[in-house]
Amino acid sequence: MIPALARERDVIAVDLPGFGESPPLPGEVSVATLTDAVEEFIAEHDLGDVDIVGSSMGARMALELARRGHGGATVALDPGGFWTGAEVAYFAATVVPSIALVRRIQPVLPRLVSNRVGRTALLLQFSAKPSALDRDLVLSELRNFASSPGLFDALEALIRGPKQRGAPSGTLRAPVVIGWGRKDRVTPPRQAQRALERFPDAVLHWFSECGHFPHWDRPGETVQLILDSTGPR
Repeated sequence: MIPALARERDVIAVDLPGFGESPPLPGEVSVATLTDAVEEFIAEHDLGDVDIVGSSMGARMALELARRGHGGATVALDPGGFWTGAEVAYFAATVVPSIALVRRIQPVLPRLVSNRVGRTALLLQFSAKPSALDRDLVLSELRNFASSPGLFDALEALIRGPKQRGAPSGTLRAPVVIGWGRKDRVTPPRQAQRALERFPDAVLHWFSECGHFPHWDRPGETVQLILDSTGPR
């Protein structure tokens, strides 16, 4: 997806602390402190009111930046933080063990993701059509689960931390678009209405035949949504 966006925009892909090659935070890991780190990155690199795109936990952080008053456009894809107690308990009981399993089976991942049955078994929770996903994409994404030492701390922060606070009407400095997969099994579509209640000035975009990651299931539509929602205003 990044190459397609980079043909039209300058793209900066940020590793969160504890992800990719970025060291973990030295202190508390929470949505707030991870968002603080992104704010510091923006300030250190003099990026000003750069437009922000995030997915899942990154989408939650993008919305938090918008709530804090960031002046760039925001695209948040299937954000966390809008769940009930039962929903977050289900998230903890299903997503965390799934990721732990993927970490344990890293040596056999190439063989598993090379066939449609294996991709379906591994990613049915995250994708509306896992068997159709590209083998190399799946392998790269699942490898990232093993190479991100801060992942479980971040998941714990999502599960144990507070829900996402909202931005009352008239307080956002720039447009906010929230994208949601109609077949999301991680943050179910019913949560989208709660997101709009807390961000009443946001625009909701539905992705049909799409799970938790629109850039997996609907890459072309995701790119177009980002391009339409960002850039000069």
